[in-house]
Amino acid sequence: MYLKDFEIRWNDLDANRHLANASYLSFAAHTRMSFLTECGFDQKLLVTHNIGPVVFYEHMYYFREVFMGQPIKVSLELVGLSEDGMFFEFRHNYYDRKGRNFGHCEILGGWIDLESRKLIPLPQEIAHFFDKIERPDDFKVLTREDTRKYAKKPVDLS
Repeated sequence: MYLKDFEIRWNDLDANRHLANASYLSFAAHTRMSFLTECGFDQKLLVTHNIGPVVFYEHMYYFREVFMGQPIKVSLELVGLSEDGMFFEFRHNYYDRKGRNFGHCEILGGWIDLESRKLIPLPQEIAHFFDKIERPDDFKVLTREDTRKYAKKPVDLS
């Protein structure tokens, strides 16, 4: 499991003076990109292949408050990946300075070609970066159906 250290700053807080919900998601995104960059899957590689990540959903669960100035750790686990690398699922846990879990995030996403704006499988020379990531016991090979498990037809307001 990968861990990233952060300190809660003033601009990470909400009106209740605890960690804001948007900050949880920002810390998770920073953790993902830090890990991928450390593996060699960096911004330069994304630009070379003209691809980018797209988020289908992020589910956040909050267990306790944390406040400004406190150090935290955010974990990263790859819990799902499609065979062609098009879809990915990560799990993040948030830990306070005493090691207590104060939040949990699940994210499902995919990769798009930035010109066509369509989902694409990862090019082979990029897909191998995911082979370096340790997989937990509940790892799953994702299919397109997994990307729709929370989809509901929107109400037509016209």
